[in-house]
Order: sequence, then structure tokens, then C-alpha cells
Amino acid sequence: MAKPVLYMATLSPPSRAVMLTAKAIGLELEYKPINLLKGEHLTPEFVKMNPQHTIPTLVDGEAIIYDSHAICAYLVEKYGKDDKLYPKDLLQRAQVDARLHFDSGHLFARLRFLYEPILYYGSTDCSIDKIAYIQKCWEIMEGFLKDHPYVCGDELTIADFCCVATITSVNDVAPIDEFKFPKVLAWLKRMAELPYYKDTNEEGAEELKRIFKEKLAENRGAK
Repeated sequence: MAKPVLYMATLSPPSRAVMLTAKAIGLELEYKPINLLKGEHLTPEFVKMNPQHTIPTLVDGEAIIYDSHAICAYLVEKYGKDDKLYPKDLLQRAQVDARLHFDSGHLFARLRFLYEPILYYGSTDCSIDKIAYIQKCWEIMEGFLKDHPYVCGDELTIADFCCVATITSVNDVAPIDEFKFPKVLAWLKRMAELPYYKDTNEEGAEELKRIFKEKLAENRGAK
């Protein structure tokens, strides 16, 4: 049986969230790297496959699925040995879904608000207010983690993968105060101890932050 194919980029937090999910359930994917900075996601062939021209995009037989949160849920439903990462229990699943929406609607949206103008449009705006806008999310995350080791309670879920992939891509630029948000930092450490974490998430997150800082300096030098 052919492996599912994931169009992805290690720089992409959503791609890394899917990769973490696949590693957690022991699923091998065929990776098809897409260079966003070169516009490879805008080719006619890719747009035909995914009209949103976003990564990650999963091709599993005849099925084409995009949006990382949908892909993570699909992979656990179809290939997971159990439902711990995406529970079938209605209330537990609703909580995971809520955290997934927090990632897409707050964490990743605010990362894009800061990163995209600098990476793609020559902006030099890395202002205090943009950074503070991201850091407001750390307070919410601290609340999620107040009484539990993971964002949805006592068990690791796909919501942890999605949130950690985003947060570790921006936490140098928008630092997490160790006195205000100790639970968030403890959770990040806990996630980093997963055996597949370093190769799957850490290296790509560090590379994205490095490229962001270099591009910001380049843009400022061109002004």
C-alpha cells in the first residue's frame, strides 16, 4: 500500500504539527518539500490540488486534505492505534477542537501577522505592539496548563502538537517570561522530551526563526 504523501516544508509550523502527529502514531509519510519563499505553492499544478495553495497538503489515495488541524485529526482517525491523541468522547473531542481553533485563530494568526510582511513584502515592522499581541497568547496558554500537563488535560493530544509547532517558531521574537508563565515553559520542556521532537520540530522551528531575523536585518539595511 502506498504511503500517504505530505506536501510540506520544515519551516512551516502547520507542516511540523502533522509530522509530529505522524511520528506519534508510527505512520510513515512520503514527504514532498515545497519552497514557500520561491512560490512553489503557487504553481498551477499545486493550486489545482489545493485552491487555498497552503501547506501542508495530504494526498492519501484519492483523498486530498488541507489544513493541518484537519490532517492531524484524519491521520489519527484512520491510522492511530487508539483515540488518545484525538478522543472519540464528545466532550473531550470538543476541548481538543477548541484548542485547535485557538492555534489557528490566535497563535498562528498572530505569528503570520508579524512574520509574513517581513518574509515576503520587505517590511521592517517588528514593533513592540505586534510582539505584545503574540505574548497575550502566553497568558491564555498558562491558563490551559494551570492544573494539567497538556493543553487539554492529562493526555497528550494533537492540540499539543499544533500549539507547540507554532509557539516554538516565534518564542525567541516574543519571549515567554519564566516568572509569569512557568507552566508554559514546563510544557515546552515536556514536549521537547518526546523522542521524535528534535528532528521533527526543533530544527525547523530554529531555522524559521533564524531566517526571520536575517530577513528583518536585510530589510532594515535596504531602507
